[in-house]
Amino acid sequence: MDEQRLDGNAAAGTLGEVFSFEVTTAEYTCGGCANTGRLGGTMIYEVRELGTIVRCPSCDNALIRLAHNRGRYVVDPRGTRYLTTG
Repeated sequence: MDEQRLDGNAAAGTLGEVFSFEVTTAEYTCGGCANTGRLGGTMIYEVRELGTIVRCPSCDNALIRLAHNRGRYVVDPRGTRYLTTG
């Protein structure tokens, strides 16, 4: 598996195709440690051919998992308590 670690701003393009707001300024609360921050400050792991994982910089919890398959996006935000526009 070819994995690349980036900062949260790297997911702007991919998440921007799914959400209609500026995702880097969206605020989240981690479901694992209750850390609150902006998505631009998270850690992004892009796994080639599998998708993108947005992780909490405090506890490494997977906040959002995003996959692109057959022209459709699958978004799993269950690692967040909430996500709100910035």
